[in-house]
Amino acid sequence: MTKITQQTIGIDVAQKELVSTFSQRNEHSEIIIVGHKIFSNNPKGFKELINWQKKLNLENLSLEFVMEATGVYHENAALFLHTNGFNVKIVLPNKAMHFQKTLDIKTITDKTSANALAQMGLEKKLDNWEPPHEVYNTLKQLSRERNQLIDEQTVIKNQIHAEKSGAWINENSIKRMKKRLSLIKNQIVETISDMQALVKKEPWLHTKLKYICSIPGVGFLTAVTVVAETNGFNLIRNKRQVVSYAGLDVIVKDSGTSVKSKPRISRRGNKYLRKAMHFPALAAIRNNDTMKDIFKRIVIKNGIKMKAIVAVQRKQLELIYTLWKKEEMFNTEFTQEQENSKKIEQATKALALTELA
Repeated sequence: MTKITQQTIGIDVAQKELVSTFSQRNEHSEIIIVGHKIFSNNPKGFKELINWQKKLNLENLSLEFVMEATGVYHENAALFLHTNGFNVKIVLPNKAMHFQKTLDIKTITDKTSANALAQMGLEKKLDNWEPPHEVYNTLKQLSRERNQLIDEQTVIKNQIHAEKSGAWINENSIKRMKKRLSLIKNQIVETISDMQALVKKEPWLHTKLKYICSIPGVGFLTAVTVVAETNGFNLIRNKRQVVSYAGLDVIVKDSGTSVKSKPRISRRGNKYLRKAMHFPALAAIRNNDTMKDIFKRIVIKNGIKMKAIVAVQRKQLELIYTLWKKEEMFNTEFTQEQENSKKIEQATKALALTELA
């Protein structure tokens, strides 16, 4: 009889359901799908999922649950399983997508995605998920509330401008809009005050945010947004992953002579992170010589300012991640040395290619 060595449940998470696949791996590295079932994404469904795995589970082997980080919809299921003593693995969407591309899957459905996640758990060494500190969730809610209020503020300002520019001005409408605008401004201040008070209650977080805020162009609100949206970089292991998580990674489609598209950012990531990094990048270009040099070099090469701004956004985000992990203040001289080393390396490669030619 063939011996089973591993077993995993892959879960494709949606807003209302958990599409689950129970897979096992034998001693010959063959992967077998044992069962497939759909559960409701609520406490009742979580209990049914646990009862279902008991029927298929080989008790002498550990069982792992693998799911993709799908907005907030995976959080309740992951927390329930973790609380009940199961090993939970959560992978970033881009990581799951790239693994699925390596498989012989022609049609992508919820079921095939669950199968792929189960197989990923059997083939890859994934880190165990730990629930993030609750302060991150609260900061995330406050940060997103502030973003929404700012968007509403912009809409009302535009409405007031349009109303005042018309031939027939309704003063009562303008008064009501100004009242709403005043209320929104006060609420924006309240959200910022709540975030500051929350950070002060956590000395460790207050200290770590100081490291991030030492980067030219990065202020308190940017630092809080980045840390909250990444749950303190809980699932991120390197700079490449954090860039990909923000959707700032570059996609190039170039095949033969017929397929040649311009490089562009994927945008398959957290839109709040991308938005948070825009103005800090502009500030860094004005005040940080290293970032200014990067910006100028890319503009001279491509003639596209937006492409250069995005490159600075990536660099700033990588710096935030590095200082958070290393718990260090920003060092201008070290950054300049890194940039100079990169220039020397590029020049050396170019010289070597010239000599070969």
